[in-house]
Amino acid sequence: MFRPALRSSVKTRSLIQKAVTSSPVVLFMKGTPAEPQCGFSRAVVQVLDLHNVPEEKMKTFNVLADQELRTGIKEFSEWPTIPQIYVNGEFVGGCDILLGMHQSGELETLLENNNIIEKAETALASLPP
Repeated sequence: MFRPALRSSVKTRSLIQKAVTSSPVVLFMKGTPAEPQCGFSRAVVQVLDLHNVPEEKMKTFNVLADQELRTGIKEFSEWPTIPQIYVNGEFVGGCDILLGMHQSGELETLLENNNIIEKAETALASLPP
């Protein structure tokens, strides 16, 4: 017997839309930053830490705490895996995309251009002589 895939409700999609715009950086992950529940989520948290993303500019959602969110975010982004990162409401990607951006320098540029972290020159200029 064929069963259509579960589709997230209009309410869930609306809540996800609000969530992705609730903070400059939004991370849907397994677990929490203090206790990631998978290696990919841990890697994303570590990369964001390396870039000194301020806590007040990042909001995380634990998809393991809500099955509807876990299914809904995959449909919302049309991305099959978790973690998922959003910057200023725009979907960036998952762990592999974020790691590639980190390695190429694109992530730092993205975070600077969206005023999430200080530009390197600004940060250096503010150091005492």
